[in-house]
Amino acid sequence: MSRSVALFLVLLLSACGLLPKQNSPEDSKNWSASKFYSEAKSEMSSGNYSAAIKLFEQLEARYPYGRYAQQAQLEIGYAHYKDGEQATAIAAADRFIKLHPNHANVDYAYYLKGLANFNDDLGLMGIVSEKILNQDMSERDPKASRESFENFRELVTRFPDSKYTPDAVQRMKHLYNVVALNEVQVARYYMRRGGYVAALNRAQFTLKEYPQTPATEEAIFIMIKAYDALGMADLRDDAARVMTKNFPNSRFFPDSTAASGDSWWKFW
Repeated sequence: MSRSVALFLVLLLSACGLLPKQNSPEDSKNWSASKFYSEAKSEMSSGNYSAAIKLFEQLEARYPYGRYAQQAQLEIGYAHYKDGEQATAIAAADRFIKLHPNHANVDYAYYLKGLANFNDDLGLMGIVSEKILNQDMSERDPKASRESFENFRELVTRFPDSKYTPDAVQRMKHLYNVVALNEVQVARYYMRRGGYVAALNRAQFTLKEYPQTPATEEAIFIMIKAYDALGMADLRDDAARVMTKNFPNSRFFPDSTAASGDSWWKFW
């Protein structure tokens, strides 16, 4: 293609508005705070989070005082969160809380911290582990889940009437179960490697700290197996009775009638 034809096509696309809009420094030189904000929000709506962050930062630098600058600080945190930059999002939220502890929207900053730590959506790597490797939250590092729980708990405690509190409560319930299941994952790991005392301690810890969660059933089963491996028959039988009473249809009961009886756990 000749250079003249290529130039003609570029001019034609520009005239039709098909080329992406680019704002040069000169374009924004005389922008008002509201103009910066509306342009940044437009970039956010289009999923251009990096561009939105730059505009919000320019807004804050150009107009450091007033409601637009304060809102920009919150929006920067959200944009980083949407862009998969959890640590930066948390830092932005912490900065807002420090600068504006009595702001009308400070509850959102606490909520954003919880969202950023919420270990259920980790961008591309989260998709790989969740969809391809079939890894659930309980199999990941529980640190972020614990921190997310604490973030949401602080929100619920400080701002019980916040519009974000109901969602935070639901996420806390989920995270509570996730951390409990993680403890069982660790106990299971020790069992596979013959660390029966360590497995027993972890299972007992799960029952004490996270009662009445989906992890309870397997925690009791691990205790039965660990007691049996350690030759502690009385404690094993006590745990087996608790298992039978509380989980009569447990998935850990063998299907074979030949395996039924007082020693059913040996068939696992």
